Amino acid sequence: MRAVVIGGGRFRLEQRADPVAGPHEVLVEVRAAGLNAADLQQARGDYPAPAGWPADVPGLEIAGEVIDVGASVTGVTVADRVMALVGGGGHAERLAVPADLLLPIPRDVSWEQAGGFPEIFSTAWDALVTQAQVGVGDRVLITGAAGGVGSAMVQIAAVTGAHVVASVRRPELHAKVKSLGGESQSLTVVSPDDEADHGPFDVIVELVGGADCLQRVELLRTGGRFLIVGVHTGATASLPMFTLMLARAKLIGTTIRGRSHAEKALLARTIAGKVVPLLADGRIRVPIEATYGLDEYADAYERLGAPGKFGKIVLTP
Repeated sequence: MRAVVIGGGRFRLEQRADPVAGPHEVLVEVRAAGLNAADLQQARGDYPAPAGWPADVPGLEIAGEVIDVGASVTGVTVADRVMALVGGGGHAERLAVPADLLLPIPRDVSWEQAGGFPEIFSTAWDALVTQAQVGVGDRVLITGAAGGVGSAMVQIAAVTGAHVVASVRRPELHAKVKSLGGESQSLTVVSPDDEADHGPFDVIVELVGGADCLQRVELLRTGGRFLIVGVHTGATASLPMFTLMLARAKLIGTTIRGRSHAEKALLARTIAGKVVPLLADGRIRVPIEATYGLDEYADAYERLGAPGKFGKIVLTP
């Protein structure tokens, strides 16, 4: 099979041996695979794949058809349409995936939508609902809201009944982000300089990072929660600790990739039961910025690293 491989901080396309499904795995023919900032971080050596996953093949999410089933797997059959959040190896033509990480693809959902779904919506639900316990009437600020994870955060916060303020640096993307709320009046799109005018907030989601990002704790209500989910513009920041203390606020950092298999399997069951039905009903969607064939991988990664995107970049092997 063909696979994108990381070597010397760069990506290249290579032939690799086809993977084989173990007793508790299924072999998936990959039809679509989302790109994420973590792929670029892995290439830089900052975010290695967890044990048990291909160490030099990026790709954290896939969608495809089951072509083989391990001897101990039940409830999955050949030709099933599935998607999954994986530890790596997704940017290839085939991947062996533990069966308990699989999510069903709703009938009317395209491969491209499915390939861009698992990472962003697993991250959004886990951070907002499980950890920050966002609920009806909460006021939520989401920075970097035009990106893949940002677009999912906006939608998950909205379906919980929260009032969402989406911070988007590029004015030309404001209308696109606004469209994520449909006809809802609970979504406001602002520029970063205008965030304070729409606070205070019960929850702030930091998806950008940078030296000044934690100054936003000043925008929290008493008892507020500050979620650090993305730091691609800088992973070191000063924190006004006394402000955090006075607000009796919680500072929460989160990632999924480094969690145990049991934790990931539990999250997959949660997403299958709570979030996939929202996708099936059309209440949430995966905005697609662009799709590329596997042989166009270099263009895909270049677009991933460029500014001005709305939603996901997806490879279609």
